[in-house]
Amino acid sequence: MFGDVAVPLLKLMGHSGTVPSAILPEDIPAAVARLKDAVAASADTASPAGRKDGDSKEELPVSLKQRAFPLIELLERAARRECEVVWR
Repeated sequence: MFGDVAVPLLKLMGHSGTVPSAILPEDIPAAVARLKDAVAASADTASPAGRKDGDSKEELPVSLKQRAFPLIELLERAARRECEVVWR
C-alpha cells in the first residue's frame, strides 16, 4: 500500500501512523478489532473522482472496507502465526 492509503488505515487501527514501524503479535487482535469497528462505522462511499475532459469513463469509488480488507487479512494471518508485522 502507498502512504496516502496506508497511513490513515494505520491510524484507524490505533497506531501512530509512523513509517517505518511495526506491530507486535500481542497487539494485533486489538488493532484488527479497532480497524473492523472503523470500517463498520464508516458510511464511506468515496465519491467518484469525476470525468476528465473528453473521457467517457468515470472512476469508481473505493470504500474504506475495500481499502482495509488486505490489511485486515494480513493482520489476521500474522495473529494466527503469532508474528509481528513490519512496514517501511
